[in-house]
Amino acid sequence: MPDAVLDDISHRRYNPLRGSWILVSPHRTKRPWQGQQEAASKTTLPLYDSSCYLCPGNKRAQGDVNPKYESTFVFVNDYSAVKEEQAEYHPENVDKVESTLLRVEPVTGKCYVITFSPAHNLTLADLKPVEIIPVIQTWTKLYAAHISPNSPLAAVAGPTSLPPQTHDGDLAAPNAQYRYMQIFENKGAAMGCSNPHPHGQVWVTTGLPEEPGLELVQLQKYRKENNGQHMLRDYAQLESRKKERIVFENGTFLALCPWWAVWPFEVMILSKEHKRCLLDLDEQERQDLAEAISEVTRRYDNLFETHFPYSMGIHQAPLDGTVEEIESSHFHMHFYPPLLRSATVRKFLVGYEMMAEPQRDITPEQAAARLRNAGGALYRSKLE
Repeated sequence: MPDAVLDDISHRRYNPLRGSWILVSPHRTKRPWQGQQEAASKTTLPLYDSSCYLCPGNKRAQGDVNPKYESTFVFVNDYSAVKEEQAEYHPENVDKVESTLLRVEPVTGKCYVITFSPAHNLTLADLKPVEIIPVIQTWTKLYAAHISPNSPLAAVAGPTSLPPQTHDGDLAAPNAQYRYMQIFENKGAAMGCSNPHPHGQVWVTTGLPEEPGLELVQLQKYRKENNGQHMLRDYAQLESRKKERIVFENGTFLALCPWWAVWPFEVMILSKEHKRCLLDLDEQERQDLAEAISEVTRRYDNLFETHFPYSMGIHQAPLDGTVEEIESSHFHMHFYPPLLRSATVRKFLVGYEMMAEPQRDITPEQAAARLRNAGGALYRSKLE
């Protein structure tokens, strides 16, 4: 176990993935709690909703009609944050001070929406691992379809087309080479999800976004300073030995509350061996990833017996990058959930967190223990 004194004293923990720090205040969990207590929430959504823009056969907001899909379904977001075509921008007569302090660069890209299944009321926590595999396969095919032909990953990508084959044929191929693909899911209204039909998103952009960019700098630095060793492989081996923050593990993946976690029940799914991206996973490893996702999301829902909100994202090798960038990348998934004490009591990153640095009360070790104990059948299955 970690030093017992860390359960009682304020301390800072270092995040080697970002090169940043977090303040931990575990003594604050001893505060008496007189807040609201909730009963277990039941599923109230129907299997199909005729007014849902994402259900099979329904019309979307801008008039397109979804096919009668039976597995995952992919389409270009009707309200994309970035687009492939836009007006060009060329600043003129900009002096040195302005170009330094008022920097700007245009961004183009493409935004996809992926429904996890035809069912309007089945989240990843409700799906069995075998039912999550099509989601992983869809992520993988989308990633492969956007890989640069100059990338070392192109050799393992193989020929592919964008999924799925709808009634109208395949989605159009990208018209440019993009730098990065961010796969993510916002679950629940608390995380800004605008449609309850379980779905995720995929954004590809010409630039490398800040969060994976910070990680990539740190991963390359560690590899250079440690004779080619990979940070997250070393970290996975360390956590496997200590077993203090592990929530679940199988042959390929660890699900753990990282040492440097910011959110109360933050989890990272981490490949034990060096895997650069989804393309490096074989069939068994994809099954293991589906199992890990299932275990994490089900334990989340069981913890407070509610539809547990979170933002989840995959960090992996860029679509277009140097050999060093590609080889230093390590596939992992982040889950950032806001709940703290119950289904309605949230952790807010405000005040000190916004002005100084992130702070947490419950330690990652305590959070991992609670999530380990939240295994078993999904609580909703016992309420029917």
